[in-house]
Amino acid sequence: MKKGIAVAGNMIVDMLYPINGFPRPGELTTIVSDMTRATGGCLCNDIIDMAALDPSLKLTALGRVGTDEAGDYLLEGMRVWPNIDLSQIKREGTTSYTLVMADEVSKQRSFYQCRGANAAFCEADIDWDRLDVSLLHIGYILLLDALDAPDEAYGTKMARLLHTARQHGIRTSIDVVTEAGERFRHIVMPALRYTDYCIINEAEAQATTGVQLVDGEGKLIRENMIEALKIMKSLGVSTWAVIHCPEGGFGLDESDDYVEIPGLKLPEGYIKGSVGAGDAFCSGVLYAAWKGKKLSEAIELGTAAAACSLSQPGATEGMRSYEETMRLYQALR
Repeated sequence: MKKGIAVAGNMIVDMLYPINGFPRPGELTTIVSDMTRATGGCLCNDIIDMAALDPSLKLTALGRVGTDEAGDYLLEGMRVWPNIDLSQIKREGTTSYTLVMADEVSKQRSFYQCRGANAAFCEADIDWDRLDVSLLHIGYILLLDALDAPDEAYGTKMARLLHTARQHGIRTSIDVVTEAGERFRHIVMPALRYTDYCIINEAEAQATTGVQLVDGEGKLIRENMIEALKIMKSLGVSTWAVIHCPEGGFGLDESDDYVEIPGLKLPEGYIKGSVGAGDAFCSGVLYAAWKGKKLSEAIELGTAAAACSLSQPGATEGMRSYEETMRLYQALR
């Protein structure tokens, strides 16, 4: 692929609260240390991760933040990287934020999200004539209200945007937020028809395809992965369908060949936070796709990038250069 990569969608301030276990309704839990904040959301996480992987890669940000201090904070976090073009970011209203409850015991987390300016992000915010990229990644579907809205011709406004990108010779990639409810199949499926790379986790894949990937005890049903990936391809994903989870990365490539890469063996105490691991995995896969690498190599890089993210509490703090990331992969595999 030529040119650079555009990342579009959610720009969020993550407010991280380390807690001592999740309470049941009506019960109390303890916040064990001070709240910290970090850049978050698909746009911020993925674009910073790729900027760190390759500081020479041309990256363009497409999204909305508020005119408040939180918006300043997000933009300042991305300005650290000279290879990120922020000229198409629109400022209006209040910045989106997420309260992240991170359990120090289980290392799991829950999210409480305020849409803010992200809710209004739409195709009209993109100047296609100025977008000199070969790949557009956008997310999160189900968390971008204007783009999740119905469209008579394409099913959703998101699907229309992806179709427009393809008309401009830009390959497309999507990510989805993990959400409770029944909206997946109505809102995600139309977008798949215009998607070249779909990189989602096991819960999102299960909700999208209807294939059970996790049993009642939370254990991965590995033998169902191929069926879910085939359904993702049959719904329109043209090139790579990828599912990631702690147990590993699974995918079907452009020739429908199956790839399975096991997760890394992380030392005890290595994981400091998991808030950005999924985005880091996605960033690694996308960067490898842009470099023209095979799917197996892409999933290896995604796995290594996720491990980098897990090493620090915030989403992007642990990301390293491509060379350092792959050295970590070799050390932990």
